[in-house]
Amino acid sequence: MPLADASPAGVSFPCVLKPLDLSGSRGVIRANNAREFREAAARIARMVEGDLLIEDYIPGREFALEGLATAGRLQTLAIFDKPDPLEGPYFEETIYVTPSRESEEIQQKIRDTAQAAVIALGLTDGPVHAEMRVNDHGVWILEAAARPIGGLCGRVLRFDVPSSKLEELLLRHALGEDVSSAKLAAGSHGVMMIPIPRAGVYRGVQGLEDARRVPGVEDIVITAKEGHEMFPLPEGSSYLGFLFFRGASPAKVLGGLREAHRYLRFIFSKPLPVVK
Repeated sequence: MPLADASPAGVSFPCVLKPLDLSGSRGVIRANNAREFREAAARIARMVEGDLLIEDYIPGREFALEGLATAGRLQTLAIFDKPDPLEGPYFEETIYVTPSRESEEIQQKIRDTAQAAVIALGLTDGPVHAEMRVNDHGVWILEAAARPIGGLCGRVLRFDVPSSKLEELLLRHALGEDVSSAKLAAGSHGVMMIPIPRAGVYRGVQGLEDARRVPGVEDIVITAKEGHEMFPLPEGSSYLGFLFFRGASPAKVLGGLREAHRYLRFIFSKPLPVVK
């Protein structure tokens, strides 16, 4: 529905409001009642004009699947756990860890559901990134798109054969090579999309070298630019950077990401007022 016409009439709660002209969870807000719905719609309208998608809120654990479609058949490259709860009111993704700690039964259901989405959408050849939630009623697709994982997150994936990086694998596949033997490198792999803790003008980061000394940290890439004004979700559209970690198990990776992140202290200042 158009944002200007957004109304809670006939909507069941909880629900999720999504502006169709934004991406990266920007403007995505959970509403638990009619008052929160109106507040969320007004907040989104201040960000963007356009249509609004209203969905039922789906509870459950969230996952992401990275894959390749070849003649409509989906090859799963990785299933990521998203260990931080994404319950709203905003939905900022932070940590991805693979391989998944879920049972093989659940992982197979995730693969089967992603394959069904590929068929339903008519995707035939190329990268597929799917996100889903799992609860007692099954696997629920949130998104399935003909694209690889976003941002710098693809750097977390390493493969034994036929190539080491996701980008190389995708290029080989695009050139018609058989990459069906591609396997994730041994161990566990994780990435943190470093969230913006508060609004302000970014001035720098302290503790970076201490964070890099945490055993298992592969790299920390700060993408925020000094002097830029930054906003957390739902208005924000970026992260402060990316933290990459490798370890012997998903638990080690998750703990290591959180430990390294605790060393990082981001500095913000208040923006100067604009005089008209």
